Amino acid sequence: MKVRVTVMLKEGVLDPQGKAVEHALHVLDFGNVGEVRIGRVIELEVDETDRERARAQADAMARALLANLVIEDFTTEVIG
Repeated sequence: MKVRVTVMLKEGVLDPQGKAVEHALHVLDFGNVGEVRIGRVIELEVDETDRERARAQADAMARALLANLVIEDFTTEVIG
């Protein structure tokens, strides 16, 4: 089963990469773009047939390794 973990900086944590992209978009005349936040998406193939167990494993992996819980939040979803 395939699961997706999306990791983003917590609200209020400075995102210098997002600010750089926001500035570059404004320079390129995309002035209607507001705040930009950069995150990462991790897709994992899990040897599991039960959707809830697959999602629980993804949650556990995110808490143990994939996200820095001090400064990042994450979401998980089963995608196939």
